[in-house]
Amino acid sequence: MARFAKGQCRPCPVRTRCTTTRDNARTVGFPPRELRGLQLRVSAEQLTPEWKTRYAVRSGVEGTVNDSAHGHGMRHCRYRGQGKVRLQHVLTAIAVNIERLAGLPTEESLPARRPTAFQNYLDQHEIPRRKAWRTPGT
Repeated sequence: MARFAKGQCRPCPVRTRCTTTRDNARTVGFPPRELRGLQLRVSAEQLTPEWKTRYAVRSGVEGTVNDSAHGHGMRHCRYRGQGKVRLQHVLTAIAVNIERLAGLPTEESLPARRPTAFQNYLDQHEIPRRKAWRTPGT
C-alpha cells in the first residue's frame, strides 16, 4: 500500500481523476506479483469467444436469480421454517412465470411469416397443405 498525503495530492492538477475522497489523499494498493499475474490471465481469458459462450449461460441464470432476489423479495422470507420458506419460493416462482407468460406476444400480434419454399411449391402445384404447415393468416 502507498498512501499520499494531502500536501502531495492537493496541488496536483489531475487530482480529480485520481481520487474523490474528502480529505483529498490517495491510497494505492499494489497486489503481490502472483495475484497480479492471475488477474491479468483471467482478464485475457475473458476476452476469448469460448469464455463468452460459457458465460452467456451463466449470465442468464444469474439474471434470473437476481430478478428473483431483488425484484420479487426472495432475499427475505415472510415465514420461519424450511417447509414454509420452500412454499414461498415455489409460489413466487409460479408468479414470476405467470408474469413472464403475460408479457409474451399473442399470436395475433406476431408479424405474418413468409411462406417457405416448400409451402410455395405445394401452392404452385395445388397440393393441399396440412394445417400445421400453414403460415399465420392463410
